[in-house]
Amino acid sequence: MDIVLFYVLLTSIATTTNAEFVITQFRNIIKKRSTNDVIFSGIDIYSMKIDSKVTSRFAHNVITSRAVNRASVSKEVLFEVELPKTAFITNFSMTIDGITYLGNIKEKEAAKKQYEKAVSRGHTAGLVKASGRKTEKFTVSVNIAAASKVTFELTYEELLKRHLGKYEMLIKVKPKQLVKQFQIEANIFEPQGISELEALGSFINNDLTQTIEKSFSGKKGHVSFKPTIDQQRTCENCSTSFLDGDFTIKYDVKRDSPGNLQIISGYFVHFFAPANLPRVPKNVIFVIDISHSMLGQKMEQTKEALLKILDDVKENDHFNFILFNNRIIPWKEYLVKATLENLKEAQKFVQSIKATGSTNINDALIRTVEMMNEAHKEKVLPERSSSTVIMLTDGNPTSGELNQGKIQENVKNAIRGRYSLYNLAFGYDMDYNFLEKMALENNGLTRRIYEDSDSALQLQSFYDEVANPMLRAVQLHYPINATSELTQNNFNHYYDGSEIVVAGRIIDNDLNSFIADVKAQGANNDVTFTEQVNIEETAKALHDQEYIFGDYIERLWAYLTIQQLLEKRISAQEEKRKNLAAEALELSLKYKFVTPLTSMVVTKPEDKATIADKPVEDTSIQYSYPSRANSVDGDPHFLIDVPEKKDHLCFNINLDPGVVLNLVNDPDTGITVNGQLIGKKKVSNNGQTQKTYIGKLGIVNTQLDLKIEITTENITLQNGRKTATFTWLDTITLQKEGLTMEINREKNLVLSFRDGATFIVVLHRVWKKHPLHQDFLGFYTLDSHKVSEHTHGLLGQFFQHIDFEVFDIRPGSDPEKPHATMIVKNNKLTVTRVSEKDYGKDPSHGTIIPCWFIHNNGTGLIDGAHTNYIVSNLFSTPFIN
Repeated sequence: MDIVLFYVLLTSIATTTNAEFVITQFRNIIKKRSTNDVIFSGIDIYSMKIDSKVTSRFAHNVITSRAVNRASVSKEVLFEVELPKTAFITNFSMTIDGITYLGNIKEKEAAKKQYEKAVSRGHTAGLVKASGRKTEKFTVSVNIAAASKVTFELTYEELLKRHLGKYEMLIKVKPKQLVKQFQIEANIFEPQGISELEALGSFINNDLTQTIEKSFSGKKGHVSFKPTIDQQRTCENCSTSFLDGDFTIKYDVKRDSPGNLQIISGYFVHFFAPANLPRVPKNVIFVIDISHSMLGQKMEQTKEALLKILDDVKENDHFNFILFNNRIIPWKEYLVKATLENLKEAQKFVQSIKATGSTNINDALIRTVEMMNEAHKEKVLPERSSSTVIMLTDGNPTSGELNQGKIQENVKNAIRGRYSLYNLAFGYDMDYNFLEKMALENNGLTRRIYEDSDSALQLQSFYDEVANPMLRAVQLHYPINATSELTQNNFNHYYDGSEIVVAGRIIDNDLNSFIADVKAQGANNDVTFTEQVNIEETAKALHDQEYIFGDYIERLWAYLTIQQLLEKRISAQEEKRKNLAAEALELSLKYKFVTPLTSMVVTKPEDKATIADKPVEDTSIQYSYPSRANSVDGDPHFLIDVPEKKDHLCFNINLDPGVVLNLVNDPDTGITVNGQLIGKKKVSNNGQTQKTYIGKLGIVNTQLDLKIEITTENITLQNGRKTATFTWLDTITLQKEGLTMEINREKNLVLSFRDGATFIVVLHRVWKKHPLHQDFLGFYTLDSHKVSEHTHGLLGQFFQHIDFEVFDIRPGSDPEKPHATMIVKNNKLTVTRVSEKDYGKDPSHGTIIPCWFIHNNGTGLIDGAHTNYIVSNLFSTPFIN
């Protein structure tokens, strides 16, 4: 059998810490062959799209690829992804012939067990997990029948770091074949305003230059790359593609003040990057491994990088070299000023370096720290200067002290927090964990230098990042008793061209203004920066941008918090390490991030007819709910579960705030559910239809003589003349005759009737100071098999079997939302494939559910007109013709 591999490869190289991904397409491989033997039969990639939404440096990226098997036999397809350590996968789905299979993020061991169980049963499965210190991998294989279509969609998020004055997204494009619809689309929103934006490709020729569209104005920027299939060809009528290389997007923001504060939904983020500061003099000792393993290209590339670094050393800096193998070989016995004469002498010294001997890391670093201490003691160095140690090594200690834990302890005791230690790990032959922990314990970091033709550039690029310290001992302060759960807010340095980012929660809902104070040591004196914003005004300004994705500041805060907890874990003691891991795991699961502590597992269920000892008619066990689970949530979205089709239908109802709609009415059990619509706090005058939500619910059970009113504040039960009121702050389970009620504090309410369905009411809390939105409710039905066949209402009519057929699936105006023709209830409708969120299982984040959207208030799907379902009040019994 031919094996068809599909993989999207996202990797990070040492020259950048920003989002970088390689896109590689389907390949047919009969055996392990040379590149020239790769053929492209059967699988046709007709669409590949990379869609990026960047809001305030936080990137939300979606990679979508669509393919069809044009072969006459089935093909096995593998989808694989690698992405930078700094990126977190948040979602993955595969859609095969209209059926969507979603990934589920779990604790790593739990996900692994689910994956192994699925595989042992012969299921098709995929597993996303962190597979190393630099990459996270995802793989999933699926068998595609002849003429079948498959869509893979991967979502990941990342905070773009500022590197040498610009935020950068690097996309390596390698489709390996012509793609009918190839598109890279990036939309950038920066509240500070965009100052510059560029996009370029290493493979771009004259014909492709015109396909790059870039523009920016004010706060928005846009980049688009859409080469036609003819523009992709290397020559006329060729089947090979020009798309092979780097596509890079770089931008920066306007900086009218040293910092920028953004606040929305009770979370804040503070970006700090002051400009036009005098440079702090730098003292640096380069500690270079010259053991035998560095012999050859690695040594030559190291020397090349050091010579270029010497060209960039500033006159008021001090520096020295300490070489080490089994001996310690300083260039000078003390640090020297970067005079022209000293620099020329240093260049000659670097050129004479030769590699031989073993590796004594302990003594080299101890001697380095002693030299730095002596220089400070003798006041050879400027009082206001920054002292740094940069060590490069390609192996583990092989002479002197060999115990890695003892070396870490010795170095930490020697530095005592006074200097920063940066470790450059050349290649893969050393214990990276050992170097990383040692650097983190000493105010530094570790960077891997990849053995490649550009290794010298990687070394120089790292030095450029730390070459120009502008501030030392940077402390960022926020209102006491008004904020909590801050990310790191103390930093040893602020380097030119970089940026400090702090996020946190605002716990004082009555706070009107927010003040940030930054204190630091500058080149000439101590400095203070103060910024103040009006909370409501800044939140409204951000909300006006409709294409911002969700509560991005909260997700940015969670992202930063998890990253920093994982980093602290590396150098923490055992008990502390467990606590940090538990915190990071909790946040990873809550915000659905694939991290080193979690995995995402995707299982494609077997065809029900092939499952051993399972009757074909028995489909309920494949679903979490025992029967149809219908719901209304959002603005308002009605979502109808059709288990016979393994699919969902959906529609909206557009009516004015204050209108009450009948959702469920079962005359046999006496149960009625009505919902009242609410709108925004402020109504815009732009002529657009106002979005509405469910603000109140009224539930009646005539058999129990019971009325229940549910608002976003209270739950009130009226049984005859008795009344009881509860709030959403309660956590209780109440059992009365025929009724069980469970309140899960600030999340949801579960109501179960003895002879009727179970209802879940989800509470959606909106930040109190949000300028437009207000709290609202979602309503979910379970156990629909317990209601009678006479049940009706906007949701109730779908408790019984509904049949429909979908055909003629075709592209829509939005490539992500295809149109189709549907036959339902003898009506022929044009429908659209969309995705809605189901909050029944996960009240905080919801689950994405693909569905066929019926337009015009569900016309043709619901019985009668949507206005027929309007009732006079929350407890009215409807009358439907």
